[in-house]
Amino acid sequence: MRRLRYNQNVDQVLFFLITAFMLVAVFMNFFVYAEDKQNNTDTKIHITADKMISDNEAKYTEFIGNVRASQRDTVITADKLKIIFKRGVDNNNKNPLVDDETIKKIVANGNVQIKFDNRVAVTQQAVYITETRVLVLTGVDSKVISGENSISGEKITIYRTDGRI
Repeated sequence: MRRLRYNQNVDQVLFFLITAFMLVAVFMNFFVYAEDKQNNTDTKIHITADKMISDNEAKYTEFIGNVRASQRDTVITADKLKIIFKRGVDNNNKNPLVDDETIKKIVANGNVQIKFDNRVAVTQQAVYITETRVLVLTGVDSKVISGENSISGEKITIYRTDGRI
């Protein structure tokens, strides 16, 4: 009977391949799509980032590093973007619901820039409450620019329903 010799090189190659695969997975962009059911259109939300963390029990998904989220003409860039979901349950099979109608709040942090409605908002933190359609910008030198007009301050509240700031 012939005995096979254990080869350490095989372990090193496997370790290298597994590590390389994990690094590629960490640096991959993650994509999230949600349909815009409020306007009955097939508009999607597209999010890319270096990393994504999701917690189904806590009902949130967080995107970290080089975050870019877009939907129609709205584009958000930030260091971090966290989507917090409402606690909904599908009555048919008692599973939690997760779609655009269950988004409760969106929080963007770090070097936040939002392009929307022919405006550009620059801030350190932006919080958007979907139910009220209110966007709150906070941070030193937060500003909203629209053409030649601008407003700045440590806290700016934008009411998306009627366009008030």
